[in-house]
Amino acid sequence: MPPVDLPLLIWIAFLIVACVQIFYYLFFFRRLAFYKIEDQISAQNTEYPLSIIICARDAEHLLRKNMHYWLQQRYVKPDGKPNYELLIVDHCSEDDTARYVHQLSSAYPHLRLLRLYQQAKGIAGKKFPLSMGIKSAAYAHVLLTDADCRPASVWWASHMSQGFQPEKEIVLGYGAYEKQPGWLNKVIRYDAFFSALQYLSFALAGYPYMGVGRNLAYQKALFFRHKGFTSHQHIPSGDDDLFINQAANRHNVSVILHPDAFTYSPARKSWKSWWLQKKRHLSTGKYYHRSDQLRLGVYAASHVGFYLLLLLVLIFPPRHLPHLLFWSITLGMAFCRWIVQHIILRKSMQVLKEDDLKPYYLLFDIAYCLYFLIFMPPAFKRKVNSEWS
Repeated sequence: MPPVDLPLLIWIAFLIVACVQIFYYLFFFRRLAFYKIEDQISAQNTEYPLSIIICARDAEHLLRKNMHYWLQQRYVKPDGKPNYELLIVDHCSEDDTARYVHQLSSAYPHLRLLRLYQQAKGIAGKKFPLSMGIKSAAYAHVLLTDADCRPASVWWASHMSQGFQPEKEIVLGYGAYEKQPGWLNKVIRYDAFFSALQYLSFALAGYPYMGVGRNLAYQKALFFRHKGFTSHQHIPSGDDDLFINQAANRHNVSVILHPDAFTYSPARKSWKSWWLQKKRHLSTGKYYHRSDQLRLGVYAASHVGFYLLLLLVLIFPPRHLPHLLFWSITLGMAFCRWIVQHIILRKSMQVLKEDDLKPYYLLFDIAYCLYFLIFMPPAFKRKVNSEWS
């Protein structure tokens, strides 16, 4: 039996993962990069009254900062009155959250307060207050965001409502982070951008798997049809991505990417707090449908494999291949992947208004190898007795 030519096998493996990477960019990620954004202001759709729901706990300072953004949305009935309610769910606050909202409600009839005085046993995170908010919502379509988020414009609700077309029960939006100086802010914003590149592109391709609670809308009936958060109520995170993973399909999801429909929230100020936040968010990945885990896992593995195998191939080239053929194919595949990536990432950053990150994408792309190696294995490893589908 002839000896195994290990360098040749490594070279072949490199060519395969490079092709996989190119496939993901051309089949999935190009859908966001070349997404056509139409100005929908002139054709507003206020057919669906909205309940904007915000869960708040000791968040008086955040409400004072952002309340006017939510109260002044230009989403009105023909008579000029607001065609939405703003429902603030006060969850066991010890500050003056309730008093502040109550005072404002006299001046803004579409502002409503729901007070909760205790935590539900066995229901972690904000799933209980959010469930109560959805149950108490006056309207059949709910639009969700967080207390620290501000919409990009007064047209936020109007644009997000455009997603509620026939058969469309879920609307995915982009929740961005505010731009601040420093490398931490760039890292956090690139991470949010790349996460959006994946979940928005997959949704546009007919494979929705998550959304972000900073900018998300769905029908109230959908929530109750899937029994809310019952299947994962013991998990602190997942009030957004796990529910969407459970309830979404290729027919009932729409994506709204007009810049006026974005939301912005402040990014973490320390590496430690961001690291802990990221670990908590990724802890829900193990509960995704197996098909979604497979698609995400194949991309992550091919991303790491591309750089690792390229390094090994350059150090240990196959001995029995003509040098010209080896270098032509190897460098050709590497540059092909980089060129495709360059075009699609830059255009995607334009769509999501993250243009200032363009000079750093190659640096972040290489750093993501370490990111995937650290975060992905535990994110997709789950115990048998924790599964749900």
